[in-house]
Amino acid sequence: MARAGTQAVCARAAPGATPPPVRVITGGPLTNAPVAELMLYLSQLPNAITLSRIALVPALILALKSRHFGTALAIFLTAGVSDALDGFLAKRFNMTSRLGAILDPAADKILLVSAYVMLTILQYIPFWLMLGVAFRDLLIVGGYLVYASLYGPVTMRPSYLSKVNTLMQISLVCIILAQHAMGLALFGLDRVLDYVVLATTVASGLHYLWIWGVMKDVVPVKPSGTMSRAAGDRPGRGR
Repeated sequence: MARAGTQAVCARAAPGATPPPVRVITGGPLTNAPVAELMLYLSQLPNAITLSRIALVPALILALKSRHFGTALAIFLTAGVSDALDGFLAKRFNMTSRLGAILDPAADKILLVSAYVMLTILQYIPFWLMLGVAFRDLLIVGGYLVYASLYGPVTMRPSYLSKVNTLMQISLVCIILAQHAMGLALFGLDRVLDYVVLATTVASGLHYLWIWGVMKDVVPVKPSGTMSRAAGDRPGRGR
C-alpha cells in the first residue's frame, strides 16, 4: 500500500517464515515543496525591504516641504537602517539577485538626491552642491548603461572614495535635519561639510571616469545572472 509522498516496499514471506521488514522511503516532492516555496519567498525579502525604502521617498519629500524636520529625520534614519538590513540579509544568507543589484543602488540614489533637492529648495544646501551630487549620480548611472550596452551586464566595484563621499553626503543631511529638528548649534559645521561633500563628490566622479574610461576596470556578470548586492556603487549604491 502506498500513500502520497511515501512508498512502501513489501516482500511476500514463505509460510512459517518471519516476514521481512517493511522499507519506508519518505521525503517525496510533497514534503519538500512547502520548504522550497518558503525559501523562495524569503529570498525576495531584501528586495521587499529595498522597495519599502523607495516608498519612503515621497514621505520624506512631503515632510521637508512642510518643514517637519523631526519627521524627515526619522524617515531618513529609517531608510538608512533598512539599507543596512537588506545588505546584511543579502550577504549573510546569500539572497543575491540581479534585481536587487539594480534596485538597491537606485533606492539609495533616489533617497539622497531627493533630500538634496528639497534642502536646496529650502535654501539649507547651496545649489552648486546639489548640482554636483546629482551630476555625479548621473555619471554613475550613465556609465553603467553605456558599459551594459557595449559589453552586457557588468559588476562595478565600489571605490574607497565613493564610500567616503556617500558617508559625507549622508552626514550633511543628518546634521541639517537634526539642527532644525532639535535646535542644535552647529557653529558653521554644516558649511564646512558643504565643501567636504563637494570635494569628495568631484574626486569620486573623476576616479570613476579613470576606472571606466582609462582602466576599463569592470567585471562582466557571471552567466548564472547573479550579481552581488553588496557592491558599493552598483550603478549607484555609492558606498
